Amino acid sequence: MLDSQQQFEEGTTLDRFLLETMTYYPGATGAFVNLMQSIAVAGKMISARVNRAGLAGMIGGTGEVNIQGEFVQVLDRYSNGTFIRALEHGGHTCMIISEEEGEPRHTPPSWHSGRYVVAVDPLDGSSNIDVNATIGTIFAVFRRKTTEGTRAELVDALRCGRELVASGYIVYGSGTVMVVATED
Repeated sequence: MLDSQQQFEEGTTLDRFLLETMTYYPGATGAFVNLMQSIAVAGKMISARVNRAGLAGMIGGTGEVNIQGEFVQVLDRYSNGTFIRALEHGGHTCMIISEEEGEPRHTPPSWHSGRYVVAVDPLDGSSNIDVNATIGTIFAVFRRKTTEGTRAELVDALRCGRELVASGYIVYGSGTVMVVATED
């Protein structure tokens, strides 16, 4: 467990913070660190695309409507695909729940089914894209309840907030900021 007085100097990278705090948890395997790195990589990829959206043809709608009844923006589609790929290929999720999709995504049967469920809104505030206002990503991480290596079930995802392992957000703009809160 982290000491509440533990301090990290300004400029500490996410990787360094995660690796150093992992030492406080006996039995830690690094799976959570790798999962958070996957989230950070997806955020970096989206940030790069947001910063050149006008030049890269990423502004405007796709003509589709999502499960929430909202018009899908080109950046919505890109952000969702980026998070899905980063989380699935990271190998530490058993289920991904995206605001952009109607059903939870299970780890493909031929892949290892990891120990975490991630709920994500890959691009919150996408109606702000065309006016260059704030947009971001919101995510939550739960430890699965069912046996690792098996197909995840809804019981793994339908959880109360007290069971969160981590949650956070990434704000995109002229600078990108990632904020993460963990269970301790």
